[in-house]
Amino acid sequence: MVLTTRVDKVEQRRLELAESALRTLGDLGYARTGLREIAANSPFSHGVVHYYFHDKIELITFCVRHYKTICSRRYDDAVASATTPQGLVDDVVAIMSRTLLDDAALHRLWYDLRTQSIFEPGLREDVRDIDLLLQAMVGRIVARAVELGAGQALVDEATAYAAVDGLFEQALVAASRGDDAAQEAATLLGRRVAALLRSIVA
Repeated sequence: MVLTTRVDKVEQRRLELAESALRTLGDLGYARTGLREIAANSPFSHGVVHYYFHDKIELITFCVRHYKTICSRRYDDAVASATTPQGLVDDVVAIMSRTLLDDAALHRLWYDLRTQSIFEPGLREDVRDIDLLLQAMVGRIVARAVELGAGQALVDEATAYAAVDGLFEQALVAASRGDDAAQEAATLLGRRVAALLRSIVA
């Protein structure tokens, strides 16, 4: 019981550090962020950050995994509550458009991290695991659309994820051009994802 409590406390502190670090990471990106920058923009000292995370790679992958897990659960709620194919599409599109606007910095960090994994072997396993988490999330959306009578899935889970992810990344790039561009990108993303989901489940 004592061991379990200590483990829980360590995990809670790691989560607190991750939440504090995410904004700094999203603003500065992978290459320009170290443990000192994260500590400087948080209530925690550099020593505390380093105590709970061995290096930048461990902290950043923990942060992104934590955020993407939260993100995937938002879609799971939509999947669980959907009663019609169109209702499912509407809810998924609304969530995706909103997160593009609200969490752009964090999504930029994810794509930055995934690109860096091409060059840094230490990132690859975590990036692969996060990609698989997101792929499974898209797979659940497609499977639910099939269950609700939208038709049959015309592509496999990996292909569906690649298509959705590609549209989201394009929208993220467009949204980085300013507030007006961000709103336009979110609207266009919604239309494109809705059309994509209708075309891969028919």
